[in-house]
Amino acid sequence: MSGRPVRCDPQEIASLFLFEKLTPQQLGQLCAEGRVERFDTGPVYTEGDPASCFYVMIEGTVVLSRRVGGDDIEVSRTSQRGVYAGAMQAYLGDRVPQTYTNSMRVTEPTRFFVLPALAFSDFMQEWFPMAAHLLEGLFFGAKNTQRAIGQRERLLALGSLSAGLTHELNNPAAAAVRATATLRERVGKMRHKLAVIAQGHYSREAIADLIEVQERTVERVAKATALSPLEASDREDELADWLDDHGVAEGWRIAPTFVQAGLDVDWLEQVAAAVGDDILPGAVGWLNYSVETELLMDEIDDSTTRISQLVDAAKQYSQLDRAPTRVVDVHELLDSTLLMLSGKIGPRVRVVKDYDRTLPDVPAYPAELNQVWTNLVDNAVFAIGSTGGDGTLTVRTAREGDRLLVEFRDTGPGIPADIRSRIFDPFFTTKPVGEGTGLGLDISWRIVVNKHHGSLQVESAPGDTRFQVLLPLTAPEPDPDPGNPAGTETAEEPA
Repeated sequence: MSGRPVRCDPQEIASLFLFEKLTPQQLGQLCAEGRVERFDTGPVYTEGDPASCFYVMIEGTVVLSRRVGGDDIEVSRTSQRGVYAGAMQAYLGDRVPQTYTNSMRVTEPTRFFVLPALAFSDFMQEWFPMAAHLLEGLFFGAKNTQRAIGQRERLLALGSLSAGLTHELNNPAAAAVRATATLRERVGKMRHKLAVIAQGHYSREAIADLIEVQERTVERVAKATALSPLEASDREDELADWLDDHGVAEGWRIAPTFVQAGLDVDWLEQVAAAVGDDILPGAVGWLNYSVETELLMDEIDDSTTRISQLVDAAKQYSQLDRAPTRVVDVHELLDSTLLMLSGKIGPRVRVVKDYDRTLPDVPAYPAELNQVWTNLVDNAVFAIGSTGGDGTLTVRTAREGDRLLVEFRDTGPGIPADIRSRIFDPFFTTKPVGEGTGLGLDISWRIVVNKHHGSLQVESAPGDTRFQVLLPLTAPEPDPDPGNPAGTETAEEPA
């Protein structure tokens, strides 16, 4: 939008704090290259358009806004004379995209000194060469620093996850190794016991009955349900007494295995009726090895299944074999992240999943969403741990209009009101030195807002802090800068 040109008075331009140190000759050059324009209420320029002009407000009121998803969010409103916006990075030339990074409008008739971007760049290089070099260094230095620390943040997270995954994999792997060694021993004893039975004076029918009892016993083991500690103790006493009464040596040692397998006195009575008193002690010993073998195989099965789940979760988390963007079920991403972080979450944090499973899949960058989940879960666990006690992390999903909500709620101490507005700022952190870079929430905000055109907001009170991610159900627009997926550009605001 163009304003109405009015006369450029060098004396008026000199009264603006940006230009108050310039010589009369320089002020004359400014008026010759630039112009004063008057804008009625409405837009001045729009975010994303080529940045063609540098604006300095002489009088009036300006409002700057940023586009978030489909909404324009106001980021600044001021009537301070001399504030500036627009092509502020023109002195960098074509080394950065020269587009407006925000939108500006005026809420009342407003006058600006307007300087074309090329003239602004020339004046900066000619009049303030040292300042231009310093600003250039600061601009690119800040971008490089932020990119390097962001990479370090991701590497630290990866290292933490790798350590946790190694720990999680070690437990079931060690259990499987122990169970396999014990199983080998038990199978050897079972073969020996069977040989003893076979060498005895037992009829073919008695041995057939024993094998049938073994088959029924295995079926019982497969259907066993866990008992409470008190119930298990009472049943062990009952079984031990029965075994002692029927001449089975060391019944107290055998009884716990039978109880774990879901066997009871009624089952023992059926065994006694099937095999007879003469071979009952040997039969019970053989069946004990059979039961132990089944329990050990169940343990191996559980351990290897756990390992397989962890490997699948790692693949889901890293998205190494997936396309960068695709339609995903956020619950799969959340589950893989929680599983990967289970070692870090620890036993003192209770995780509650309040999922709405009717939600549709959403188009997203899944690997980057997993990074968001990691940052938010890590912050929640840290907040709960700072209280020195136990706590609860609730992960909730729901639909809100045309967007999908993912909420992380923790019972930590809350975020003080005086710093709440700063938590998404780069490098701001409340963690002790060495425990946080201050980029987790900044990176998360950029991934959610810039990459997915969603929103990330927080509500906090002592014992109830909620980070809410809202994702559109429609496909995100293509990333305008593939080499900068997290979006490291900063917004221009009036100085």
